[in-house]
Amino acid sequence: MALLGIDLGTTAVKALLINESGETLASATVEYPLSTPQPLWSEQDPSDWWRGSVEAIRQVLGKSGIPGSAVRAIGLSGQMHGLTLLDRDGRVLRPAILWNDQRTAAQCQAMIERAGGPARMRALATNLPNPSYTAPKLLWVREHEPHLYARIAHVLLPKDYIRYKLSGEFATDVGDATGMALLDVRRRTWSDELLRLFDIPRAWLPLCAESHVVTARVSQAAAQETGLAAGTPIVGGSGDQPAAAVGLGSVREGIVNVTLGTSGVVFASVEHYPQMQDTAIELFCHAVPETWFLMGVMLSAGGSLRWHRDVIANGHPALASVNHNGDAYDALLSSAATVPIGAEGLIFLPYLTGERTPHRDPLARGAFVGLTLRHTQAHLARAVVEGISFGLRDSIELMRALGLKVSEVRAAGGGARSAVWRQMLADIFEADITLVNSTEGGAFGVALLAGVGIGLWRDTREACDAVIRVTSRTAPSGDSAVRARYAEAYARYREAYPALKPLFSRLCG
Repeated sequence: MALLGIDLGTTAVKALLINESGETLASATVEYPLSTPQPLWSEQDPSDWWRGSVEAIRQVLGKSGIPGSAVRAIGLSGQMHGLTLLDRDGRVLRPAILWNDQRTAAQCQAMIERAGGPARMRALATNLPNPSYTAPKLLWVREHEPHLYARIAHVLLPKDYIRYKLSGEFATDVGDATGMALLDVRRRTWSDELLRLFDIPRAWLPLCAESHVVTARVSQAAAQETGLAAGTPIVGGSGDQPAAAVGLGSVREGIVNVTLGTSGVVFASVEHYPQMQDTAIELFCHAVPETWFLMGVMLSAGGSLRWHRDVIANGHPALASVNHNGDAYDALLSSAATVPIGAEGLIFLPYLTGERTPHRDPLARGAFVGLTLRHTQAHLARAVVEGISFGLRDSIELMRALGLKVSEVRAAGGGARSAVWRQMLADIFEADITLVNSTEGGAFGVALLAGVGIGLWRDTREACDAVIRVTSRTAPSGDSAVRARYAEAYARYREAYPALKPLFSRLCG
């Protein structure tokens, strides 16, 4: 018996087979291209998603040596927000407009104004629309491609196009649907008021279900293409962030997960609908019924460290011996550990690609502040890692302001491998930093949801408890002097952005 998780990413699709114990039987990843036809645009051909998914499914079945009939259920995850448009015959009308496309700033502002202002928009949709979201993209098509808009019959998110190709059914889940900016997030259903306000037909939208609910079954045609058995159930699944959280076991309030990838994501489950304020924190439906999640996104987390490695530290003696046979990041972090907290007055702002949380500011820029002749390569490395960590703490502090009690932070992504960085995060967050035995991300999370959907586990929390365990725990140092020094350094860091913001806008003018 096996469960199949499919994670449709921005650059590749991953298929993962696990057994009922949560053990990986096989995995396969297939890449596909990304198109940028104009500056700030980002698009993909949905047919590439399907070709990649078919290949990944066939590869994973072949690697595992099990027949498609042994796959009991399927879960879908993937990049969120992307606009996929189909006509009445199910044909794709145009390339999908992706989450990282930035063409819709004007439509976002128009949505807020039409709703009657930010407060009313939050009351209706919980989150203020931003260019990542789906509805502004749909309004852009209406304004700029009316000939295509007139032919729309179905609006799907990326992973839900794979569901359609697997089954012929149109469905999504409440978590991914939140990012369309058309959902009543509190009630976890499409908002008739938002649809009426923006003149979007309800008939275009798919069935919206909880993440573990069976929404479709593999068709005979898809079975022939993929090697799966016709009739195999497909659950709602979820977007990549909530799916990855399930894969880490972050399904209870108090457990926060921090992903240290190119971007940095702070994700926290909440078991009540909080009163959202004027905040950069976003609130989405979680993959667990009657549960939501708070999310903060730093655009250049590991990306800032990579930039430092490639542009500033490249060729430095500390890296010379590891360029080919070792880990340059370990060398940078080891050198950072030799420098006192606060990098002797050096601050780094990690806004190399603008920022999303806590500053909704695409014009924000990176900066070293306080450089002196005393500062060395190690000081620069320390400042960069502290700056990233302080930026992530910004999101946690915004969540704490909404009433969240942080009991544990589960770390994932490349940066989580560093014991030096984990200790720094524990001291800066003032919370235990843990690692878990699961490293397969969203594909693993939706495979668990598939198991819940067919009754293998009673609910998602039971599934996580059954297969996910903590393998490492890093506690705050317990030294009051360390806490005081980090508090002082964090306070200085917090002063730098407001001081430089006017300059940033002029530099980009």
